[in-house]
Amino acid sequence: MRINFRFQISDFKLKLSDVSALLFFSCLLFPAVALASGGGEGNSLMEWVWRFVNFGLLVIILVKFLNKPLRDYFTQRKELIAKSIKESQEAKELAVKALAEVEERLKLKDKEVEEILEAAKASGERERQRLIAEGEKLKAKVLEQAKVNIEYELKRAKEIIKSEAAEAALKLAEDKIKNRLSKEDQEKLLQNSLKMLGKN
Repeated sequence: MRINFRFQISDFKLKLSDVSALLFFSCLLFPAVALASGGGEGNSLMEWVWRFVNFGLLVIILVKFLNKPLRDYFTQRKELIAKSIKESQEAKELAVKALAEVEERLKLKDKEVEEILEAAKASGERERQRLIAEGEKLKAKVLEQAKVNIEYELKRAKEIIKSEAAEAALKLAEDKIKNRLSKEDQEKLLQNSLKMLGKN
């Protein structure tokens, strides 16, 4: 922010005493201007006195007329600098707050990531346990089915063996009977068998 320093005549309220003082000092300065246009003679003591008087009058006039505007300017400048310092301190405080908020958010994000990882691990462990349990159930089913299949095959094999054994025993008995019976006995046996079948 810049403060433009401009003097305007309307800013000054001149009193009659101020105007008369200004006219008086102007008259005093007039001889200095006249003497300054003089020849190249050596500087006399009076010239030095007039120079000091002129310089003193110039300083008094500048102090008289520029005192208030300069004081106001420097007061405004001081206030502006103080305001800028205050604003920069507030901006610094806001920046520190924003940084703290960002750091807090980052901590929260880190915590969220950690929680997500923990949840994923727990979910993975639950899934692993579920798969193990399902595997155990499947294993039990397969073993049960294998046991049923083995029992069935064993029963079937026994029946086949019994049937084959019965057939072999019949054949063996038939052969023995044939060897022991004569043709006449065989015919009688056959006829008796046919009669029994006929009754049924």
